[in-house]
Amino acid sequence: MSYIKNVLEFISKYFKSLLFLLILYLVFAPAKSVELKKPNLMKISISGPIISDKDFLKKIDEAQKSNIKGVLLEINSPGGSVAPSVEMSLAIKRLKKEKPVVAYAKGTMASGSYYASIWADKIVANPGSMIGSIGVIFESANIEELSQKLGIKEQVVKAGKYKQVGTPTRAWKPYEKAELQKVIQNTYKMFVKDVADARGLDINKSDEFANAHIFTALGAKKVGLIDSIGSIYDAKEELIKLSKVKDPVWKKEDKFEKLFDKLSSKIGFSIYSAFYGLKAW
Repeated sequence: MSYIKNVLEFISKYFKSLLFLLILYLVFAPAKSVELKKPNLMKISISGPIISDKDFLKKIDEAQKSNIKGVLLEINSPGGSVAPSVEMSLAIKRLKKEKPVVAYAKGTMASGSYYASIWADKIVANPGSMIGSIGVIFESANIEELSQKLGIKEQVVKAGKYKQVGTPTRAWKPYEKAELQKVIQNTYKMFVKDVADARGLDINKSDEFANAHIFTALGAKKVGLIDSIGSIYDAKEELIKLSKVKDPVWKKEDKFEKLFDKLSSKIGFSIYSAFYGLKAW
């Protein structure tokens, strides 16, 4: 299981360095300035692989309960686990009932991260961004030959014909693949229907915008996955217009939290990529 070994070696090699950088930041970071005006706009980022929805939902809850009049989603993510992506999408759907939401594709808005963004009032994409990849995949390594070389033999006690579906210890049997394909297809149908409903697209023409097609910003606009092409400035201006704030004041991001998110995103990607599972990506 060399992929697990590589992940553990990565964490072991860089953990002390990352911890040292965090300590330096805490020591030398300037004190927070006192905000004279209450912020009325807020930016929430989705960066890196989607593994958990916990922090995102916490920020959405903060935006709902505060003086915030509008939320900008800044997206640069290839997607990730299905359940958290759906949870984030539903959170945005609830939030937009109370205040406007604009999603901005900073670099990549694909699969799970696109799913999370579909209910935004407007989706703006950087001209060089990649959009779409509306699809679902379940993957696993087959370590049967490696196990044999190491002298490892599988022992299983189970109840239920499909209990070992997705096992990495041997090749999957035809009925196991069929079971997984059923799960994949049902999840994919849900994904496509939600995109069609949120974006006002014809589900009967889903092959044009779904089927895991990857689009440039221009291509995504042609098939209706985004509303406009522009910069982060354009996305902010769109949110200011929708939220009708006369004096826009953006909520300042916590610098420590921002740094920690970047570091954890890199480590999380290495760990996440090593294991199998159902992914919108």
